[in-house]
Amino acid sequence: MRVRGCNSVCSAVGLLLAVLCAAEAAKVNKHKPWIETTYHGIVTENDDKVLLDPPLIALDKDAPLRYADSFEVTFTKEGEICGFRIHGQNVPFEAVMLDKSTGEGVIRAKDKLDCELQKEHTFTIQAYDCGEGPDGTNMKKSHKATVHIQVNDVNEYSPVFKEKSYKATVIEGKKYDSIVKVEAVDADCSFQFSQICSYEIVTPDVPFTIDKDGNIKNTEKLNYSKERMYKLTVTAYDCGKNRASEDVLVKINIKPTCKPSWQGFNKRIEYEPGTGSLALFPSIRLETCEEPITSIQASIELETNHIGKGCDRDTYSEKSLHRLCGASTGTVELLPAPSSATNWTVGLPTDNGHDSDQVFEFNGTQPIKVPEGVVSTSLKEPFTISVWMRHGPGGREKETILCNSDKTEMNRHHYSLYVHNCRLVLLLRQDPTESENYKPAEFHWKLDQVCDKEWHHYVLNIEFPAVALFVDGASFEPFLVTEDYPLHASKIETQLTIGACWQDLSGHDNDTETVSEPLTGGSARMAQYFRGNLAGLMIRSGKLENKKVIDCLYTCKEGLDVQLPEEVASAVKVEFNPNQSSLTLEGDDIESFEKVMQHISYLNSRQFPTPGIRHLRVTTTVKCFNEETCISVPDAEGYVMVLQPEEPKISLSGIDHFARGAAEFESTEGVTLFPELRIVSTITREVEAEAEGEDDPTVQETVVSEEIMHNLDMCEVTVVGDDLDGDHESLEVDLAQVQQRGLEISSSNVGMVITGVNTMANYEQVLHLIRYRNWHTEALFDRKFKLVCSELNGRYVSNDFKVEVNVIHTANPMEHVNNAMWQPQFINQVKHASVDLSGHNLANTHQASVVPSAATIVIVVCVSFLVFMIILGVFRIRAAHQRTMRDQENGKENEMDWDDSALTITVNPMETYEDQHSSEEEEEEEEESEDGEEEDDITSAESESSEDEEGAEQEDQQGTSRQQQLEWDDSTLTY
Repeated sequence: MRVRGCNSVCSAVGLLLAVLCAAEAAKVNKHKPWIETTYHGIVTENDDKVLLDPPLIALDKDAPLRYADSFEVTFTKEGEICGFRIHGQNVPFEAVMLDKSTGEGVIRAKDKLDCELQKEHTFTIQAYDCGEGPDGTNMKKSHKATVHIQVNDVNEYSPVFKEKSYKATVIEGKKYDSIVKVEAVDADCSFQFSQICSYEIVTPDVPFTIDKDGNIKNTEKLNYSKERMYKLTVTAYDCGKNRASEDVLVKINIKPTCKPSWQGFNKRIEYEPGTGSLALFPSIRLETCEEPITSIQASIELETNHIGKGCDRDTYSEKSLHRLCGASTGTVELLPAPSSATNWTVGLPTDNGHDSDQVFEFNGTQPIKVPEGVVSTSLKEPFTISVWMRHGPGGREKETILCNSDKTEMNRHHYSLYVHNCRLVLLLRQDPTESENYKPAEFHWKLDQVCDKEWHHYVLNIEFPAVALFVDGASFEPFLVTEDYPLHASKIETQLTIGACWQDLSGHDNDTETVSEPLTGGSARMAQYFRGNLAGLMIRSGKLENKKVIDCLYTCKEGLDVQLPEEVASAVKVEFNPNQSSLTLEGDDIESFEKVMQHISYLNSRQFPTPGIRHLRVTTTVKCFNEETCISVPDAEGYVMVLQPEEPKISLSGIDHFARGAAEFESTEGVTLFPELRIVSTITREVEAEAEGEDDPTVQETVVSEEIMHNLDMCEVTVVGDDLDGDHESLEVDLAQVQQRGLEISSSNVGMVITGVNTMANYEQVLHLIRYRNWHTEALFDRKFKLVCSELNGRYVSNDFKVEVNVIHTANPMEHVNNAMWQPQFINQVKHASVDLSGHNLANTHQASVVPSAATIVIVVCVSFLVFMIILGVFRIRAAHQRTMRDQENGKENEMDWDDSALTITVNPMETYEDQHSSEEEEEEEEESEDGEEEDDITSAESESSEDEEGAEQEDQQGTSRQQQLEWDDSTLTY
């Protein structure tokens, strides 16, 4: 039993030794660690733990085996995994060993990861064991495995819109699939959090919706009149339900339904006179609704038919206009403005249009007769007839404009101008000649202008047998010319009429009416009445008017103008009508066309234009690629408002009351009526006063007067009171001086009229030359005259400047021959009593021994006393003359001083001898006083006062006698 037990013990010891031997042999590091070839990992940003698949575990064959339960096995160092090593640049991960014996490890992030910067990371990893012995020699490394790590996103960012705001424009009445698209982005890296899952319109109660892609559309048709703009607030959400950090504003403008038209067109355009040209369409543009345009044609019309005679022209008399246009000589005006010299148009209805022009209305009942001698046109010479006419559709009857017919008996029409069935006809019968052959007698023109109720200008140049007609500056040939025999020889006088034809009672009954004839006291008939308006009817004999003059008479002072920019001058074609009231444009480029339209302007060159409305119309035709009208552009209508010009105030000033000696009135030079006349024209302006602050409520407009220069076309001098008596008085002027200044003058028994367009300075100079003569002044004490000047055919009239001249009569003109050249000026008129000595007797109390008869004594005494008083008067006149001459040399004006050179003294021849003696002594004292004090300015009134004071110291009877001798006759003095 002991042996058997010993054997058992020996067996156990042997086994232990074997194990120990085996363990000792196992301490040798023969194998490399082993790991998987590929790893995949997931890590969440902002976290460091990586989940690997498969887990990170390294195995080593050098590790001891595990045996039965009866033995307890421990691993040695050679079987342990000491760690893992990561290979790669800037790898943000690290490998951490959890258990060396099992080889288990993990991978962690060194820092917080950002998916937005890098979504995936790839690197290699290698495991290594602990080697042999305590020093870890003979360390083994595993192969390198690839690790792929994906960084999971965190929804840290909110959506952001790409634009700060969105704008869109839509047309009313339409529903859109998409009006505007908004777009937001999310900075997150993952698909889930970086995608925008929805949009939302935050603004409530709006007719719009938005889809998940950001498209905004309207839910109903929009109305421009209801709302012109919508403002929407829109937000966005990502798929992580994060809302946009800031909402976005969306503006949607609503446009009216697109209609092709001109845009930027002001209907009212104000024109201030004197400002030159005014752009009519500075901001105009053509809306074509995106249609492809190939050509554009536009017509711009300025309607001025209601202004004057078709447009704004100078409203001077027709004769003045002819002179301005170079047709002054030989022109006779048959329809002048009524005046004292041309009164045959008085009572004829007019339009009273002084702002534009004076035209005469013929209603079929009021023809006029032109006085004899006004027209002396010979049909053998070339002559011209011109007239402005407005005539509508008439009946079948002839309507005469101008007619020259027999005054009595035969009723032959020598020449006439009439309209018939919208035809203009000139009848021209030749005078008797040697040959009795047919000759052209009637010239017919068929014209639409005759019956269109518009103003037209007609000029007929007649140079027999040819007749040329110009209507509004355009030439027309007659479509029919009829011939007739010349008139038979006759001594019957002719009558020139306007608005009808004159004929005697023996004439035809058709179209006639009996009227009285004031010249002959009988009765006659008018035939072929005219119904319409006439103005500026002229006959010009001797010369034909050339085309330049005709154009000048017809040209308007207002119209359209255009200054083409250089860059578009060749791209657009521009054409004007003759009076520039309309123009047409043609082009194919919209931009160039609009630039030309923007440079079209209105111009009125008159200094004082006619105020009022001028209608404006733009007619447009547009073509597309198919050469057809693709869109219709409606007419654009507006008007130019010409404002009221500042009206000038014409003022006449000068000496309005003076006196002259009778000899000067009777001289060949006469008396100048307006020696110091001045003509001044002013306008009144309202100017805002300057204020310290812009909002100063005390600022008021002040009125200032400014002197301006303009022309005059007439000045009329008329007599106030009785008409001039041609037998002994007249108004005269130097005709050569008048003609030199381009003016014309006519005179009658009521005054004088100066006509012609000229400067105020020239009118002043001519008016300074007008003289009044009267060669029988015995019964004349004063004469009054009135001067009136006007501009633009009476549109602006001056004040009435009245002048009164007094006639100074002397007691005996023969005694004042030496003083005849001096003519003192007086302001007030003095009428003098004449000396009458008949019926008076003078008694002589001192009789000699030889006593003469009583009559002889009375005569001698009276004559002596009369001579004495005359000498006294002469001395006084000379003293006053010397004083006046000194004042004139010193530049003094003595218009307001009394002059006693024309003293008239009433003498009482029944004075006593003592009274005469005392008067002689008083005279001697006065003469001594005058010799000693020549510089003393004693007027006749002062002398009278001193004499009254001296006479008061004497007896009442003697003082009364002396006052009777030297008393003034002031019964007719005017103050």
